[in-house]
Amino acid sequence: MQTKEILDLIGNTPLITSRTLVDKKDVRLLFKLEGHNPGGSVKDRPAYNMIKSALERKEIDQNSKLIEATSGNTGIALAMIAGVYKLNIELVMPENSTKERVQTMRAYGAKVTLTSATEGIEGSRDYADRKVREEGYTMLNQFANNDNWKAHYKTTGPEIWRDTDHEVTHFVSAMGTTGTIMGVSTYLKEMNPDIQIVGAQPTDNSKIPGIRKWPEEYLPKIFDRSKVDRIIEVSEKEARAMSIKLAKDEGVFSGMSSGGSVATALKIARQIDKGVIVCIICDRGDRYLSSDLFQ
Repeated sequence: MQTKEILDLIGNTPLITSRTLVDKKDVRLLFKLEGHNPGGSVKDRPAYNMIKSALERKEIDQNSKLIEATSGNTGIALAMIAGVYKLNIELVMPENSTKERVQTMRAYGAKVTLTSATEGIEGSRDYADRKVREEGYTMLNQFANNDNWKAHYKTTGPEIWRDTDHEVTHFVSAMGTTGTIMGVSTYLKEMNPDIQIVGAQPTDNSKIPGIRKWPEEYLPKIFDRSKVDRIIEVSEKEARAMSIKLAKDEGVFSGMSSGGSVATALKIARQIDKGVIVCIICDRGDRYLSSDLFQ
């Protein structure tokens, strides 16, 4: 009898064709459904790689006090994987995070600390930094940890290359920690330097969970601008409308960052006459039901 463990299910997520959004016969828009990971988001990949690699290097063990600032999906993934490995972890997030996310992290056994909503994720990061400096905590630090982007170099990128039969011409991703776009870009550019890597950023005053335009002092250290061919801005209004359209017309139930990613991909689709565009559907929509996204 062949069986798998829960962590074996991370990765190898489906890649499906959009049914309704593109009407050019030589342009294909494909969705990489990361909500099919066991923790429900693309963040399972870096969370697993960061924890597993740190354990292998003996940088952490079951006596370590782990802490991480998160806007949600990374925290859920870290909580799940830390629970499997019997590790202690405290997750720090803004107090206006959806209750589904907080409850899910606690269900996996993590301690959750909520920081000021007005300070946002930057305030959560500052809190975690203080605990590391003053109280002996260890931070995996998704914003500066090369095991973040390497997870996508080892898995997401090769899956896209394989599942498109090497025909991918454009890759579009929301940019938060930037781990996804850094890892996929590194791999795909090795396979074909002509593949265009496109990052989605919010317009000024738009708030899109999972997509950020970081102040310079908080810019992720793993981010390398040279690995992104284009950065396209997307508004909160566009991201919200596309999230709803994806659910109603495509049967793809996802969060606002995925809506932003697809809205950005459509801007590319309108500009080209031939190509295969792959965009990341970051997570599932059920963790946004207490927000106003689908109301």
